[in-house]
Amino acid sequence: MDTPDQAGQWYAVYVCSRHEKKVHRLFQDSGLTSFLPLLETLRQWKDRKKKVQEPLFRGYVFVYIDMRREHLKVLDTEGVVKFVGVGKVPSVIGQKDIEWLRTLVREPDHIGGTVASMPSGRKVRVLAGPFKDLEGTVVKHGRESRVVVFFDSIMQGVEISIFPELLVPVGGEE
Repeated sequence: MDTPDQAGQWYAVYVCSRHEKKVHRLFQDSGLTSFLPLLETLRQWKDRKKKVQEPLFRGYVFVYIDMRREHLKVLDTEGVVKFVGVGKVPSVIGQKDIEWLRTLVREPDHIGGTVASMPSGRKVRVLAGPFKDLEGTVVKHGRESRVVVFFDSIMQGVEISIFPELLVPVGGEE
C-alpha cells in the first residue's frame, strides 16, 4: 500500500540490523502502509560489482497507522525493535517530511550522505527545482553548496548538493 487513509499518522520504527527490507515487506504483506526510502548504490566485492538498493536511513522503516488500533501489530512484526520517539512516546512524522523523503530518493544524484547530528550553519529554503520549498542548513559553500535536511522526529539528516543561487535565507536573515 502506498497511499495512506486519513485515520492514522506516520511513525518511524527502529528495526534489527539489516532488516529494513524484510520489515517493510512484512508490513505490506499484513496490510499496513509502509515506506522505506531506498537509494541505488554500487557495491564492490572481491570478484564483482553490483548495484544494490540500500536504505537511506539504516535501521529505520516508516509506517502509517492508527496508533491506538495498530501499534501492537507493528511491534509484533518480526525484526521490529521499537517505535522511534522521545522516551516512551513515539514521534509522529509529518506527511510533509515523508513527501520530502520521497523527493530525495527520486533525485539520488544530489544526495551526499546522511548525518546523525544537526550541523551548525545558515538555515535556507530552496527556490526552484525538485527540492523547491525544502528547508535545511548549509554545511559547505562553493560552486555547489551542501545542504543538510534534518528530520527532527528521527534525529537524522540527509545531505544534498545544490547550487547556491537556488537558496534563500530563512527566518529574516540577510
